[in-house]
Amino acid sequence: MTPRRPSAVLWAFILLTIFTVSCTPKADLAPGHSLSLAAFTKNSVNVSIALTRTVEGYFLLEATFTPPPDSHLYGKDIPRDGVDGLGRPTLLELTAWSKMQALGTLMESLPAFVVEFESLELLVYPNGPVTLTLPVLLPPGKEWVDDEVSVTFMACTVNGCKPPVVGKNVAVRIPGADAISNP
Repeated sequence: MTPRRPSAVLWAFILLTIFTVSCTPKADLAPGHSLSLAAFTKNSVNVSIALTRTVEGYFLLEATFTPPPDSHLYGKDIPRDGVDGLGRPTLLELTAWSKMQALGTLMESLPAFVVEFESLELLVYPNGPVTLTLPVLLPPGKEWVDDEVSVTFMACTVNGCKPPVVGKNVAVRIPGADAISNP
């Protein structure tokens, strides 16, 4: 019995691999559209994270926090440990090792308002969802890369609060700047 020569199979595998790598598809992220990056629920709050391309060609990292209908979230500008320990800010942040770079400050979809509680002033969003947006610069290159972002939030009702979620790292896979199709 003669041994088979693996060369034909090996060459087919090598050519397929080269073709696959060299033809990495570009991300179809047209201006004004979003690419979902992650979604999860923690302590009754649904969190969805997306990358949006503006009509001007910039990229926005967005996180929408949706608490239960009777719950509110705290404003992004309260201290990390709350006001005298009460509340936690709603935040979307890049981690220290993120491959993305922030190009501006964190923006909110609606303003928080001041609520007095036990002689303290807390910034609170109205009941319902709030979206935080951070302008970002994508990493260079044509490849998709693994990255992480961090979120912080705390949902409360008039009867009590869920435990805070502080600095939860969320894995995302993002395209390099050159992996985005140009219109």
